[in-house]
Parts: sequence; structure tokens; C-alpha cells
Amino acid sequence: MRFNGQGVWALYKFEMNRARRTLWQSVVTPVVTTSLYFVVFGSAIGSRMNQIEGVDYAAFIVPGLIMLSLFTQSLFNASFAIYFPKFSGTIYEILSAPMSAFEIVMAYVGAAATKSVILGLLILATASLFVPIRIEHPALMVAFLLLTALSFSLFGFILGVWAKGFEELNAVPMLIVTPLTFLGGAFYSIHMLPEFWRTVSLFNPIVYLISGFRWTFYGQGDVPVGISLAAIAGFLAACLAVVTWIFRTGYRLKN
Repeated sequence: MRFNGQGVWALYKFEMNRARRTLWQSVVTPVVTTSLYFVVFGSAIGSRMNQIEGVDYAAFIVPGLIMLSLFTQSLFNASFAIYFPKFSGTIYEILSAPMSAFEIVMAYVGAAATKSVILGLLILATASLFVPIRIEHPALMVAFLLLTALSFSLFGFILGVWAKGFEELNAVPMLIVTPLTFLGGAFYSIHMLPEFWRTVSLFNPIVYLISGFRWTFYGQGDVPVGISLAAIAGFLAACLAVVTWIFRTGYRLKN
């Protein structure tokens, strides 16, 4: 079947228009919330802390804050985008359209990732108003931003298909992803922890994503950047495999 670019663009544009209709919730609220983090952690707490690995604390937490927003918004955007058609029954119209599974996922995940990347860049611009920021590896920074947004948007798509209700839809981001992010070095370096807890932290996959993203800013991280890239690539591949299985079996889409 020939690639249905018009169908992909129509579905993608529909999702982007939905974000524009909820601009306050989609963009303004996360940016304001992140600004409060800078005020509380960067100014109030950061002024009482020494530098971390040669970086001012307020600047040190910027990559972690961007990742925190990227994780949660990618999950939220993609999961709700596919859950509501299931909830309203319009999912059958999408599945019966002349679009392949790849094209449907491309539209939904592409829109969710686009919104998350735009939000991440807005938070970066907001952070630059509070603290001086340097980006030593801009190309890799953009690559990490895109890969993370795509991976967690795919994960959100899976979550939206799996969820049977709003409780399940919110449970994973609130009870799993957000706590793992706070414990994943968003606001500190795991090298500051006792040896036992440092070892435990290495079992947290979020550590590798935040560490790699912080490395693109300051040239240093808690784990080697190659391992961070391998971690995000592995997560992306795993999500793609699950999405492929979902459309192959029709899991919670066609029944």
C-alpha cells in the first residue's frame, strides 16, 4: 500500500490543533511550574549549596527539569490522544481509514513528540532567563531531546491503549515515572549518594537519560554518555516492538 501522507498530515494536524485549543494546560502551566522550580531550588536552595562538579546548582538542575517535563508531557500527550478515541468509540473510524498501523502511530506519536520538544525548548529558554546556561554539545542535545520525546510518546501510546480508565491512565506517570525522575538525579548527582544508594540508583533507567542529557550541556554525567545513548535507543526499540505487537494482535483496540 502506498504511503498515505495526506492521512498522516490530517491526523497530525488534528492533534496539534487540539493542543492549541488547550494552550494554557499544554504549554503555559508546565512553563510556570518549571519557573517555580527555579525559584525554589535554584534561588532559595541553590544559593546555600556549593557547585556540583564545577557547575552552579541552579544551572545543574536545568537538564533534569527539562527531562522531567519531557517525560510527563510526552506520556500525557500520547496516552490521552489514543485513549479518547477508544473511550468515545471513534477509534474504529481511524482503524478503518486507508492508513497503515505505521502511519497511525507516526501521526499520533509525531504530534505528541512535537509538542513535548516545543515545551522542552520553551523551558530551556525560560531557564536562560534565570541562570547562565552553556551547551557544549548542541547536536547531541537535540538528538537526546528528540529520542527521549519519541520514546516516551511511544510509551504513552502504549499506555493509552492499555488503560481501561482514567485511573490507570494517570497511575503510571504519577506513581512510577515521576518518582523515578526525582530519584534519577534530576536535582542532584548520584555521586553525592552513599555507595549503597549509588549502586541502587544505577538500576533506575531514568538515571541514564538525565545523565546523558546533562552531559550534552556540561560535558559530564553520572554514567558514560555511550551507555546513556544505548539506554534510550534500547527503550525506543522496546516500545516499537510493543506497538508492533499491539497492531498485529489488535490488543485492546479491536476488542
